[in-house]
Amino acid sequence: MKKIIITGCNGQLGRAINQHYAGTTEYELVNTDVAELDITNVDAVMNLVSAVKPVAIVNCAAHTAVDACEVQHDSAYRINAIGPRNLSIAATRNHAKMIHISTDYVFPGNGTQPYTEFDAVGPNSMYGKTKLAGEEFVKTFSNDYIILRTAWLYGDGKNFAKTMLALAEKNDVIKVVNDQLGTPTSAKELANAIGALLPTDNYGTFHATCEGSCSWADFAKEIFRLAGKGTMVQGISTAEFNSPAARPAYSILDNYMLRLTGGYQFAQWEDALTEYMRTI
Repeated sequence: MKKIIITGCNGQLGRAINQHYAGTTEYELVNTDVAELDITNVDAVMNLVSAVKPVAIVNCAAHTAVDACEVQHDSAYRINAIGPRNLSIAATRNHAKMIHISTDYVFPGNGTQPYTEFDAVGPNSMYGKTKLAGEEFVKTFSNDYIILRTAWLYGDGKNFAKTMLALAEKNDVIKVVNDQLGTPTSAKELANAIGALLPTDNYGTFHATCEGSCSWADFAKEIFRLAGKGTMVQGISTAEFNSPAARPAYSILDNYMLRLTGGYQFAQWEDALTEYMRTI
């Protein structure tokens, strides 16, 4: 069977990819997380990839603690930039495709219409800066790469939906930011997109989110509606939330390249959320 190396296999997307390929007779997944592979160590990466000889590497590993990245600069650059660089070097040496997961945070977040892949980047947070550096390394060192920028991801693991439901157990009213716009994206949908793109020669940078958009407050309201909760959502501003790292006010991505190339059609965010809520 063809082998695919997954990094960050214990995260939400890593788990979704394993579900996507469950029962396949074409591919064998070689799952790695921090315990199995230090992606910041180029020799360790090269040794593993050379031994496995995969057809593709899917990099789901990242330092995603946005506020922590503001103070943990070295760690953020190692994981979000050097890690993808090392994986890309190894992918090229071993003739493997490189699939890398990036983020809406590479944009300044002050737009007024959905960002396409052709819009100028300009991150305002250390998380966004390190993820953009990772993208640039992938482009520099990979021969055959697919970069997928996603946003507001949720799946099997710690996520916004589970946090809201936990808060609803103890609170009748929950304060949620209502001046940040984006698109809740199911890890299952993103895994489906990876599954659709991986066997093709459809390379490049793609935006990969569910369709539609909402605020975090709207997202919370839909979670409570689907869960049959009477919890009230009180909208607050980003300034009131007072987080250390800058959050994009406008994070809506347009899956323009996927539409142009026929890569994958994502579900509407409400439909994907409805499907997910049945599983928890």
